[in-house]
Amino acid sequence: METLTFDSDDLDRTEDFLSHAYAKMRIGGGTSDSSRARIHRSAIDSVSVDELDLDFDMSYAVTPLGRICLCVVHEGTIEDHVYQGVSDSFGPGDVVSFAPPELSYAGRVHAARYNITMLDPELLTQVAGATGGRHPEPVRLTGHRPHTPAAGDRLRSTIRYVQDHVLSDPAVADQPLVASTAAQHLAATVLATFPHTAATDPTGSERQDAHPAALRRALAYIDDHADRPLTVAQIAEAAHISVRALQYAFRRHLDSTPLAYVRQARLSHAHDELAAADPETGATVTDIAARWGFYHPGRFATLYRHSYDRSPRRTLHDG
Repeated sequence: METLTFDSDDLDRTEDFLSHAYAKMRIGGGTSDSSRARIHRSAIDSVSVDELDLDFDMSYAVTPLGRICLCVVHEGTIEDHVYQGVSDSFGPGDVVSFAPPELSYAGRVHAARYNITMLDPELLTQVAGATGGRHPEPVRLTGHRPHTPAAGDRLRSTIRYVQDHVLSDPAVADQPLVASTAAQHLAATVLATFPHTAATDPTGSERQDAHPAALRRALAYIDDHADRPLTVAQIAEAAHISVRALQYAFRRHLDSTPLAYVRQARLSHAHDELAAADPETGATVTDIAARWGFYHPGRFATLYRHSYDRSPRRTLHDG
């Protein structure tokens, strides 16, 4: 996990910082009475989450970020935000995608406090797959506003969830499975929020590929690699089928999803480790859960009780 903090009332320093933290940009138009910028970033692998507080008005012009850039406005406004074919303004409560990763954009901030969450575009392909058989084409967002207000609310909650339960604790965030799980959860929520290019229904040939032998290959791969970060795309490749065929195979034969099976496999490993651990040596439920990708202790306890009819703490202490 990486963190950085910036606090300055010097516009030149702010421009330099923003250019290094995001992409090359020009800012201007700071108000004469104040130009203070406060920024805090927390980052894991392919995701960064920033909180920005600007108590002045400024214009911005940004070169392509190469990343998906989400914005949640807390206070103030962002106006005249433009990129190729789009012109919009955002206010408190809005959650938007600023621009496609390959495009420049510009606009104006009016004394705003807002969140910027950036993620690697490849995450969308890893989670959703796309057209193109076993070698999926990159998935792209095709709109900058959520499908519905409810979808925007879910994305805003997911960003806050990652902040509160992953990025708030470096010891948890530094667990590889936590970082992988959180990034995929965020990417899946982004796909559920915005229109995109990924097709969700399998083709006829993909339905034929979703046979039990392919499913067995997928299950074996998950079981053998549950201790490593896994994506749906990796599992599909190991099963020699497309992502959509893999997802269809899980629905058809197990009434489940690949990532749900990954979660259950990791829960089983966490159970075994809890049973074998000695609390006298400092072993804790939280540490063991995080090691297996479970970064919310309460949710881990609920999943554990559902599967084992006892609390994880009881297993740790009773063996």
